[in-house]
Parts: sequence; structure tokens; C-alpha cells
Amino acid sequence: MTEVQRRLAAILAADVVGFSAMMERAEEATYAEINRLRREVIDPNLARHQGRLIKSTGDGVLAEFASPLAAAKCAIDIQRILSASPDGIRMRIGLNLGDVIVQEDGDVYGEGINVAARLEGLADPGGILVSAKVHNEIEGKIEAEFEDRGERQLKNIAKPIRTYAVTPSGSGRPNSASSKVTQAPAQPALPDKPSIAVLPFQNMSGDVEQEYFADGMVEDIITALSRFNSLFVIARNSSFTYKGKAVDIKRVGRELGVRYVLEGSVRKAGGRVRITGQLIDASNGAHLWADRIDGELTDVFELQDRITANVVSSIAPKIEQAEIERARKNPTNVPDSYDSYLQGIALASRGQGAEARLLFKRAIEQDSGYAAAHAMAAYTYLIDQSQHGAIADPAMRADAVALANAALKLTDQDAFVLARSAQALTYLGLEYDRGASLVEQAIALNPNLSVAWLARCWVSVMRVDAERGIESFERMMRLSPLDPFKPFFVAGIAHCRWFQGRFEEGRELAREAIQTRPHLQPFASYIVNSVALGDLPEAREAARRLLEFDPSFRMSGAAAIFLIRSPEYREKFLGALRAAGLPE
Repeated sequence: MTEVQRRLAAILAADVVGFSAMMERAEEATYAEINRLRREVIDPNLARHQGRLIKSTGDGVLAEFASPLAAAKCAIDIQRILSASPDGIRMRIGLNLGDVIVQEDGDVYGEGINVAARLEGLADPGGILVSAKVHNEIEGKIEAEFEDRGERQLKNIAKPIRTYAVTPSGSGRPNSASSKVTQAPAQPALPDKPSIAVLPFQNMSGDVEQEYFADGMVEDIITALSRFNSLFVIARNSSFTYKGKAVDIKRVGRELGVRYVLEGSVRKAGGRVRITGQLIDASNGAHLWADRIDGELTDVFELQDRITANVVSSIAPKIEQAEIERARKNPTNVPDSYDSYLQGIALASRGQGAEARLLFKRAIEQDSGYAAAHAMAAYTYLIDQSQHGAIADPAMRADAVALANAALKLTDQDAFVLARSAQALTYLGLEYDRGASLVEQAIALNPNLSVAWLARCWVSVMRVDAERGIESFERMMRLSPLDPFKPFFVAGIAHCRWFQGRFEEGRELAREAIQTRPHLQPFASYIVNSVALGDLPEAREAARRLLEFDPSFRMSGAAAIFLIRSPEYREKFLGALRAAGLPE
């Protein structure tokens, strides 16, 4: 048996933007332009930078380089030439450094190539997107600016990949206008009340398996602080973008638009817990409060309350004791149930709905009165459906509804429980009005809770309530300005613009969402707005890219997922997808 040959290679993947639409408009002219592009731009630059063409398609190329620096220089040269060209052809380019397998005929394949191809699909038109491996090799060695685009979960790639957009120094960012919504403002305005972000606490337990516990403690502190109407609290998803990084507190304050930052550590050993925390004024770096709190696992909620009370008294001393008392909520008195719940939250945050559901149901077995565990068990069916296309069958829908109803029987005064249950009842139980009532109740209880605003966003879309939906998405993006799911919020606004008949604006918003995070929901918003504009070539091009992202997509699945309340809009939506040529 021939031994498999492997080597480390820098991979460049490039693709012409809007190729299918160009072909439909002028087939022969497009062929001539693509051939000229290969002959006059691609091939000479590959040769100049010692790149080797692996394969070419009608609208793209795949090449390898011995050096990531050579690959980056080649990509920059190609984009510079195209940006100065009057013919308007643009390309997306993705770069990755990884291990590849070499076949006898010289062809190569492997995850290193797959990542480059996925990065190309995420790149801005006229832009270059590179993996962290490439960034680490070329930063400081090339005249270019780098924009951290955060971690991206790429299709069929197990671990998230940190990505960076590359722009030649002095050239300006390509397509910068299209980034106005999906990128966080450089410095959001400070709210008119005390504002705080809680950064992920360091796990000091000496066991990486305890990471979920430290993260869960922080999430509970964020939720506890968010119950104070007198504070503005940044959502977990944005705070956790700093996890594992050495942070500059002043920069965190600027990026999130907050005055105060809480950081700390958690040590769990045996039956005891130690929490340390320090509160910092991000405007000047001054330490306002620091403490170390020890206790038993059975006292974990009391320890969280002490942290919360110390923070509140430091930044908003005029908050009344009555509000502090209302903010104290112990969801369970069973430590094992709480531990199972935290493990479930960790899996749910990674999109592992089925696995998380088992842990939430274990938490329920350990404490049948744990309302949040019931609500999250119901919500996991939505995770499976929205993130993975695993459409809930009637038995799953019935289970989700039963779990949500059980949660609501246990409490009607917990905003988190109300919000998660509302989404499950709306999407899986089709109880549109009840869902809307529950999310309004959740926001009245806790106007800082990002989960409540998120529920309001999507329940409003399901009810074709465009104005309420847009208000909710905009509020959500301020509470979580660095949220990895922000492109979905932008796509949600695009869908609301479709409801309002503002199709040009809706399509542009959907385009921005796709550039940052290609997914079914942004593609669908782009297609329906394009069809409404009468631009079938663009709709079909988006459908082609959707099928590249998800070859298993079928109209039957869309009909099961997008159960918009209005039969008229539901039929318009499905009709637009069919007009774009998506398979049944």
C-alpha cells in the first residue's frame, strides 16, 4: 500500500462574485472576461509568487504556496489589480495554512483546503479573509491592515476558526460601506445609566472539564445584574468574545460602550468554591472593588448574590434594598441539578441541542421544580432546528410544548423562563399570541435581559410585526454589540423590511449578513427581497450559493421551519424560494 504523502501548504481559494448572474446576463462576454482574468491577472501573479494552480473552475481557482507570506502577497496583488480595473469584476479570496494530502497525480485535498474554500465564501466582495494561522505568520511582515472578524463555525469543520480581513495599507477597506451594520461601532455611546460588562472568569480549578462551571457562574452573575432596571448590562455573547484573551480593559469599555468591567476567577475543589472578582472603571482603569469569597457548593447562589451586591453598591449605590431583594432568585436548592444545568448551558451555547437536552432533563430528574431546566430543554429543539436543520417531528413538538408549559407552571416571574418558553411555544406550538404576551412580560420584568429581547425579535418576525421586530433587533445589537450571531439579527431586520415593502434596503442588509456569516436565514432574506424587486438572476445566484453552503436544503424543510403566522406572507416566502430555483 502506498504511503500517504502529506505536506504543510498555504492555500489560496478565489471565486468571482456574482458569476452565475453575469453568465445569465451575457454568457459569451462573461466567458471572455473570465479567460482574460485568468490569462492577465491570475496566472501571472501565481507565477510571480511561486504559486501552483491546483484546480480551476468556471469562476474560481485553488492554488498552493510554500509560504503564507507569498500567498498573501499574491492575493493582495490580485485584488489591487481588480480594484483598479474598469470592468467591475470582483473576487473573494480566502487563505489558510494547513496540512494537505498529496495524490500521485499531484492533486491535493484535506481540511487545509476545505477551510480556505469556506473562508473564501465568507470574504467581502473584493476582499481577503485569512485564518489565524495565516495571520500569525504574516502580521508585521506585510504592508497590510488586519481586522479581527472573530471566530467562525465553518461548515463541516469541527472547531471554530478565528478569521481576519486583510486590507493593503493605505487602500481603505474593501466594500467598507457594506459593513456598516454587521460590524460593531468603534465606540458605542455610553447609556444614560451605569453600564457594565462581565468578562469570562478564569477557571482556576486545574481541570479543563470544570470550564463549564466557571462560565455558568459568570452567566448567572450577568443575569442577576440584568435584573436591575437601573443598570445597563452587556449580554453574555459579547462578553464571551474576550474569553481566553489578554484584554485591555479600556479597550473593552470602548468596544462594548460600557463604563465598568467586572473580571475574576473561579476555583471549584471538592465541595467548596472560591470566587475572586474585581470591578474596574474602564474610562481610567481605576479599581473600584476587589474581593475573594469562599463557600460551600450548597451556598453557590449566596456567593453570586454577594458578588452582585458588591458590584451594584459600587456603581449604583442609590439602588434601593427592595430592588436588590427582588433580584435575588435561587433557581434550585439541589447542587447536582444546578451542575447538570450548567453543563447543559455549555453545550447549548455551542449549538449541541440534543446533547444539552439530555443534561437539562437530568437536571429536571434531580429537581422537578427547576423551571429554567424545563424551559431550556424545550428550547433545545429550536437549537436543533434553526442551527442544524433538524426539523422537529410532531412528537418533538409536543415534548417541547409540554416542557415549556411545565416551566411556566413553576414560575411566571422569571424573565429567562418566560422568554425561552415563549420561543418554543411560538415556533413549535404555533401559539403566536401567547408567545408575544410572554415575551412582553419577560421584558417588563427584566428590560436588560438579552434573551428576552432575542425572543421578542423572532416572535415578532413569526407574527409579521415588522416595527416591533426591528425595534427588538436594534435593542439586541446594543446589548450585545460583538455577538457572533449578529448577522442573523441583521438578516432578521432584512426580513422585516421585506414585510414593509422596503426591498432594496432589505436586500442590502441581507447581503451584509451573508458576507459575514453565510447561512440559510440570511440567504432566504436576500432571495425574497430580490424576487420582490424582480431580480431573478440575483435570487438564483443566492440560491446557488445557499446550496453550496447547504447541499441538503429542500423546500419541504423551509416550509416546516418558516411557519409565519400570515398564510399570505408564508406563501409569498415559499413562492420566492421556488422562483429562485431551490429544489423541492
